[in-house]
Parts: sequence; structure tokens; C-alpha cells
Amino acid sequence: MAKAKNALKERFEAAAAAAKQTSKRPDNASLLKLYSYYKQATEGDASGDRPGGFDFVGGAKYDAWTKLKGMSADDAMNHYIKQVERLNRE
Repeated sequence: MAKAKNALKERFEAAAAAAKQTSKRPDNASLLKLYSYYKQATEGDASGDRPGGFDFVGGAKYDAWTKLKGMSADDAMNHYIKQVERLNRE
């Protein structure tokens, strides 16, 4: 079990590095997915207050993250990896 956990973490870290090297900039919806899966994988459920006022980007990021409430870190890592692989195929 620990080996599988380490392998997943290594694939996640490799995907995080690969996400920064996509051939073209992902669209905003894809960026929000990446952000929310990354945050859920590394920090768990969203916490703190939602950014307000004119922080539209911060609000969108927070909303995307809160939609993943209850998702396990392993599931979030797997979704993140799949999203990066999809982006690198495009």
C-alpha cells in the first residue's frame, strides 16, 4: 500500500512539473480544474473565507476548489494527473 501511495505521489509531482511545460496555455476552465485538483490533493477541503469584492479570479478558484469537498487526496491526484495528460496531448 505504501509503495502505491509513493508511486502516485511521484506521478503527481511529475504531472505538476509537466503542467508548467504544456505546448500551449490551457483555457481558463482547464486552469481552474488543475488548480482545484492540486489544492484538494495537497491541502484537502477548502477552508477560510471566499475572496470577495473584485477578486474575481480568487473567487473562481475558491469556488472550483469547494466543489471538490470530500474528495480524497488520492482521487484528486489521479484527476490532476489525467487533466495534465489530456492537456499535453492537445
